[in-house]
Amino acid sequence: MQAKINKVELRNLEIEDYKQLKNSMVESYPAMADSYWRVEHIEKLLEIFPEGQLVILVDGKVVGSALSLIVDEKLVDKKHNYLQIVGDYTFSTHNKNGDILYGIDVFIHPNYRGLRLGRRLYDARKELCEQLNLKAIVFAGRIPNYAQHAKKLTPKNYIDKVKHKELHDPVLSFQLSNDFHVIRIMKNYLEGDEASMEFAVLLEWNNVYYDESPKLINLDKSIIRLGLIQWQMRQLNNIEALFEQSEFFIDVVSGYGSDFALFPELFIAPLMADYNHLSEAEAIRELARHSDPIRKRFQEFAISYNINIITGSMPYMENGNLYNVGFLCKRDGTSEMYSKIHITPNEVQHWGMKGGSEIKTFDTDCGKIGILICYDVEFPEVSRIMSDEGMNILFVPFLTDTQNAYVRVKHCAQARAIENECYVAIAGCVGNLPKVNNMDIQYAQAAVFTPSDFAFPSNGIKAEATPNTEMTLIVDVDLDLLKDIHEHGSVRILKDRRHDLYEIKKLKP
Repeated sequence: MQAKINKVELRNLEIEDYKQLKNSMVESYPAMADSYWRVEHIEKLLEIFPEGQLVILVDGKVVGSALSLIVDEKLVDKKHNYLQIVGDYTFSTHNKNGDILYGIDVFIHPNYRGLRLGRRLYDARKELCEQLNLKAIVFAGRIPNYAQHAKKLTPKNYIDKVKHKELHDPVLSFQLSNDFHVIRIMKNYLEGDEASMEFAVLLEWNNVYYDESPKLINLDKSIIRLGLIQWQMRQLNNIEALFEQSEFFIDVVSGYGSDFALFPELFIAPLMADYNHLSEAEAIRELARHSDPIRKRFQEFAISYNINIITGSMPYMENGNLYNVGFLCKRDGTSEMYSKIHITPNEVQHWGMKGGSEIKTFDTDCGKIGILICYDVEFPEVSRIMSDEGMNILFVPFLTDTQNAYVRVKHCAQARAIENECYVAIAGCVGNLPKVNNMDIQYAQAAVFTPSDFAFPSNGIKAEATPNTEMTLIVDVDLDLLKDIHEHGSVRILKDRRHDLYEIKKLKP
């Protein structure tokens, strides 16, 4: 991938993108260099179906696209080739009242492959299919490796071997991994496609939410999936070992479709073993040298796995002062830093840490969230300010050495969920680090807490991990339930406050 990526954006195609779209398409299809979309084709697509034309931009440059039409199911059922499906490039086959989203092109610039940007385009297509209440997504996929096996295998045999992972095809393997299934083999589909011997595979993804009534699926995302990582402290030989273990968990929770991955406070502490010969204050300052490389790598993970990552926390040096900070690495490639505001006596005594000076919430593609590091959740004023700014989910990465310390975090987190009518997700470290001073033992139990009302679990606990065991916790939370409790709950804590008697506000903007 590129040395540094600052921003990834998925949006609808605009005519001003054409030059970059053409250049990326030429690079993507070197064997068919003259087979790029002409400007009049793109103008027509944007005229008849603008919401179906998607692009991926990296740092403002178009590096991929997915183009679509809506067609009648009868047209798909008939034997057809590419020219017929696009109406000989007139797109006369497009029918806004049709029932099938037909993909007519998708590509990613070769310099940006490996970041799962193609998967992101397909996920956006699936969302569009659901929003428009269409039956399915259909397209004919190339099989560009088939020419290498054509002397020994029929197209059917080749497809079967790709299905069973005996062979790999860069297009078909990708489509099958995205929940598409084979309908039939298409002969003489795309003229000039020598790599596929002009064969294609008609593939389909079914919309399970399809309703024959003309009802549209709600465009706002209500169900948010959280992936909490209960991290086992273990000896790590170097920072690459940390990245390997972290990527394993990110892969796991993103594989379940999580929107967020939450790591614990100071989960990078095993790297401090190399500095055990130093004083505790010196050792943690040496550990802080890893924070910027960690942020950069986690930004890459967020892009590659299409997930928002909350990096727990880590030491960070700024202007000669030591802070406890973390990073929200968004799946669009951007990142923001948050700081621990309240520093425990232990952190001051052994490390000389200072508290951050900013209270803020974060806008994400899943709504507004807040992040408080461990001890901060024991101060209700901070989360109340976040709630007033529209926070729906509060994330709390923590590190506690004993059970009574954990109980403080747990019960305060539950209180924050109730009083702010929001979800609170907590995740901590487990295990022991005998070779790291001041980080010997840990106790944790990851959990997601809810408000206390009829729409939620009676004990206010949506889910809990097994205590002191390395594992992940995957939990769905419904933001629509929060909207309902704000207005129609048995009690309405946020609405019933006495603003005539008291207020909580920031002293610094």
